[in-house]
Amino acid sequence: MYAKSPNGAVLEQRNAPAGRQRDLRISCSDMESPPHADSAASVPLTTTLEAIEGVEGWLTRAQATRLWRAANQVPAAGQIVEIGSFRGRSTTVLSLGSSSDVRVFAVDPFLGSDRGPQEISEDRDRGEADMALFTGQMARAGLSDRVTLIRQRSGAMAALDGVTGRIDLLYIDGAHRYAPARDDIARWGDRVRSDGGLMLIHDAFSSIGVTLASMRLLFASSRWLYVGRDGSLAQYCATTLSHRQRASNAARQTAQLGLFARNLVIKLLITAKLGRLTRVFGHDGSWPY
Repeated sequence: MYAKSPNGAVLEQRNAPAGRQRDLRISCSDMESPPHADSAASVPLTTTLEAIEGVEGWLTRAQATRLWRAANQVPAAGQIVEIGSFRGRSTTVLSLGSSSDVRVFAVDPFLGSDRGPQEISEDRDRGEADMALFTGQMARAGLSDRVTLIRQRSGAMAALDGVTGRIDLLYIDGAHRYAPARDDIARWGDRVRSDGGLMLIHDAFSSIGVTLASMRLLFASSRWLYVGRDGSLAQYCATTLSHRQRASNAARQTAQLGLFARNLVIKLLITAKLGRLTRVFGHDGSWPY
C-alpha cells in the first residue's frame, strides 16, 4: 500500500504480506478481463492516475488504465521493460500497477530526440531537462529505488545486456521511425516470455513507421496474439497460434487500418493549420494518440 500527501503525491510503499503474493500468469484469452480482486498492484488504479496528473506525456487516461491492468498481470518478481520513458508518465503507471517486487527497467538515451513530429533531431539540453524531470517524477512517486534507468539507445548492446532473463511485460514507445520501431519489436519482443508475456506498443495504427513495422512483424505472426487497443496503444500477448488463428488475428489487425488512415488525415490537417476541419472526423483538433 501507499500513503499520500494532501496533494496526492505517493509517499511510501509497503510490501504486501508474503502470504498474499501469488503467480498472476493467465492465458491470453483472459487479457481483457478486469484485474483480480486480490490485485498484485502496488497502488490502486485511481491513486496511480492521480500520481501522473501534471506529468507531461502522450499517454491518455484510457491508455494509462490499459497499461496499469497489463502491469497488474505481471507475476511476482517479474520483469517489465519500457522503451522510451520521456518524463516518467508511463514508467509511473507500469511501476505502481505491478507488485512491489517486480523489476522495472526504463530504457531511454535522453538525447532530446524523437519526442514528437517536430522534434526528431537531437538536442542535448532538451534531453537533460527531460531526464531531470523523469528523475524528479520517480522520486515523487517513491520509485527511485524500484526503477532501473538504462540510459542507452534501445538498439545498443549496452541496453540489451542491461536486462537479463525473460521479460514479462514489454512497453514500446521509442523512436517512431520504421527501422528503430522494427528493431524494438523484433529484438526486445523476442525476449518476452512465450507463455502469456505481454507487449504493448504506443502509436500503433497512428505513426507510419510503427504501423509499417507492426504490419511486417505482427500481422501474420504465429506468436503474437492481438488483444485490443485504446486509441493508438495496441496490446499483444505471446502464445502459439494455429494457421486458422493466425488468419483471424491478421484480419483483426487489418481492421484497425481504418483508424490509421483517419489519424493520418487528422495529422495532415493539423500540420496544415486546418485543425478545425478535424471535427468532420469527430475529433477535437488535438494531435491523435
